[in-house]
Amino acid sequence: MKFKNTTIYSTHIDSSLGGVTLAATDKGLAGVWFDQQRHWPDTAGWQADANHPVLMEAAAQLMDYFAGRRKHFDLTLDLSHGTAFQQSVWQALLAIPAGQTTSYGALSAGVGNPAAVRAVGAAVGRNPISVIVPCHRVLGSDGSLTGYAGGLDRKTALLELEGAL
Repeated sequence: MKFKNTTIYSTHIDSSLGGVTLAATDKGLAGVWFDQQRHWPDTAGWQADANHPVLMEAAAQLMDYFAGRRKHFDLTLDLSHGTAFQQSVWQALLAIPAGQTTSYGALSAGVGNPAAVRAVGAAVGRNPISVIVPCHRVLGSDGSLTGYAGGLDRKTALLELEGAL
């Protein structure tokens, strides 16, 4: 993922599921990536700022989530760094309630393109805001744990934390 023509602020936190890099723009939280996650962004030129208010709030809410004290996030998100199609998929992910799951097929139908299951899967895999934009709640049509850019072990842990498994 390339962030163009904008300043990116970042910080790194430790979580129960490993290290996490957070990124923000002036518009809001723009990224949450686990260490060694697929589709890692180009971080050249990012400004480290552990005291950035958006990053501090995101870190606090994530830590509460990992500790089982939070099910919902209340953060301003900047999802503008994907294509229009990706953004529509990422918005659809936000509608999946904690503790519930959906399939790639149902998600495709929900964005108005039931035949685009593979494209939806690719957009889900490139979700820049892991956990908060809950791509881990999407399963195969048979309920199997298919794909997760952060690793299937983390997907399983997130779903168990939410009581969805």
